[in-house]
Amino acid sequence: MPVSTPTALSRRRAALACAAAAALCALAPAVPVHAADAWPAKPIRLVVPFPPGGGTDVVARVLGQKLSARLGQPVVIDNRPGAASVIGTDAVAKAPSDGYTLLVSGSSSYTVNAALRPRLPYNPEKDIAPIAMVARAPLVLSVNAESPYRTLAALVAAAKAAPGTFNYATFGTGSAPHLAGELFAISAGIKLQDVAYRGSAPAMMALIGGELQLSIDTATSAGPQIKAGKIRPLAIFGPTRAAALPGVPTMAEQNLPDASFDGWYAIAAPAATPAPVQERLLREVTAAMADPDLKTQFEAQGLEPVLVGPAALRRQMDTEIARYRALAQRAKIVVD
Repeated sequence: MPVSTPTALSRRRAALACAAAAALCALAPAVPVHAADAWPAKPIRLVVPFPPGGGTDVVARVLGQKLSARLGQPVVIDNRPGAASVIGTDAVAKAPSDGYTLLVSGSSSYTVNAALRPRLPYNPEKDIAPIAMVARAPLVLSVNAESPYRTLAALVAAAKAAPGTFNYATFGTGSAPHLAGELFAISAGIKLQDVAYRGSAPAMMALIGGELQLSIDTATSAGPQIKAGKIRPLAIFGPTRAAALPGVPTMAEQNLPDASFDGWYAIAAPAATPAPVQERLLREVTAAMADPDLKTQFEAQGLEPVLVGPAALRRQMDTEIARYRALAQRAKIVVD
């Protein structure tokens, strides 16, 4: 019987160890290449599906600056406007899921389009991974400062007495002012006529010039005209009063809770982005939101800093999508 020498025995044990290791490697799940400790290794792109200069662009640039400082990599803003934010959002949904292409946009990209546009090239509920809500942009209902309506109740009473003669500005079918206006009309039992404008500036001029009886816009856009005494705010659509207009009551405070409309901004990633990268990104966003300078910059633009994590944000998205779909059916809102 052959005797195993120490050298032969060592070789046999080594061979068995290698075989066992190979078997374990074959059975073990693949480790994501882009783990949190390796990300980021190159510049990050924040896609903004709107032109430069708007509220979404402001949020992206302020947040991007803070993230760049924390992550040690450049954060590049990529403005891709068009098709009511569909072009830019679709670019992110179809981007490589490596954490280097992210989306910063308003609620329309996450909820309104999903509710009103049946033929989107992407599925916001499946193709986008929400990371965090970072700001709210309260909508305010205003009238001309020379208007006889000093309260929301007075405006509603007048609109009931003259159905369909009260005009308000929107930024197109399915825009936030359009949905908020329909919610207000249904909740108050009145009929309003929506008129499309290209943006806040011409809509405000129309209100001041008497072409419109009321306006629905962000507190950021309406703020300068309110301060100048040219328009009068009557109600906030959000769940709480606006920090920039603390004296203006909400719709809910004026017995119209169903008229509530929450405008917000969030950061998201392609759905298949590895969990470690999503978790790292959430940690860095959370730290950036704690920066007093970010808070100051947001508030200077009429934005309210908030931090809502992915699970709560997903629940809010699901709730809003269902609500806006029901609204579209009831109000016969059709978006091609």
